[in-house]
Amino acid sequence: MPIISGFTLIRTLSILHLTLAFYFLASPRTLSDQNLVFILGEAMGLPHTRELDTPSAPASLLAMMLALLGLSDMVAVSLPEEVSRYFWASQTPIRLMFFFILTAYTYLFKPGGVLANPLGNYTPSAGEGLKNSIVFTWAFVEMISWFWIYTTLRDERKDAAIRLMKARKQGEDSL
Repeated sequence: MPIISGFTLIRTLSILHLTLAFYFLASPRTLSDQNLVFILGEAMGLPHTRELDTPSAPASLLAMMLALLGLSDMVAVSLPEEVSRYFWASQTPIRLMFFFILTAYTYLFKPGGVLANPLGNYTPSAGEGLKNSIVFTWAFVEMISWFWIYTTLRDERKDAAIRLMKARKQGEDSL
């Protein structure tokens, strides 16, 4: 049995999304100047973005999307246990895969990356705004969090199946 339940981890991640939404709305520079963003960006050789030095329309839109994600996840994790387990058993692998792909894209296609244009000719692409330290750090932390939630929920599913089998056996014995 895990130390921290999967639903507690999801609630914690939802609170993180709400906190990020507040900072993207009020002071996006606070997020872009974080040590974790700087360290991971430098370690991966990703450029730092300065578009988030002041509040802007894209940062406000991102804040509203993170707030919606945080609130909807809080509601979904508060459903009855059976429904919530079924919902998160299908959501967790999808989110894990999405953030894995986003993290890999950000790293592999960065300027000078493994899959970047080898000739050195800069050609802007549709995903150019994703190749920076803030996106990489966010996607990496989300990927780690969703992997932790995925493994925790799988362990809890095994424990719940064992409890159900014991309850059925006790029900048969009482008949």
